[in-house]
Amino acid sequence: IAVTTTLGGAGGGTSATLFSQFTGGKPDLSMTINGILAGLVGVTAGCDGFSMPAAWVIGFIAGILVVYSVALVDKLGIDDPVGAWSVHGTCGIWGTLAVGFAQLGYQIVGAVAIGLFSIITSLIVWTVIGKIFGGIRVTEQEELEGLDIGEHGMEAYPDFVSASN
Repeated sequence: IAVTTTLGGAGGGTSATLFSQFTGGKPDLSMTINGILAGLVGVTAGCDGFSMPAAWVIGFIAGILVVYSVALVDKLGIDDPVGAWSVHGTCGIWGTLAVGFAQLGYQIVGAVAIGLFSIITSLIVWTVIGKIFGGIRVTEQEELEGLDIGEHGMEAYPDFVSASN
């Protein structure tokens, strides 16, 4: 937890410094500090579950978000001289969503694993059934008459005319 949190802060400080220099022409110390805080806030929701590289990337994104969020709050004329909303609000929302994005990877792996298991197991089962019983296919005559007659001795829908009549 300590390592992932620290890496989030490092990623946030790095990106906020770079983006403040890119947008303002020179690095902005207050943006660097807010970027560090933004990175720390960004990884807080999932600091116990994020990998180290993921924590740095999440912090890095938070640092970019804080630079743009501070500019937007200022442009809207909202009185937030220290960027508190941008650090805690914007990056807190990002961090909460980042937990879901990290979990999404696990969900994708799980869905693929279940799909592969189902396909492989089905292939094995149907192959064994085919070898032992010759498959589960009905005769062509039963297909034409309908399985309701072959299996149950009656038409399931007597109001409809049979296609084989």
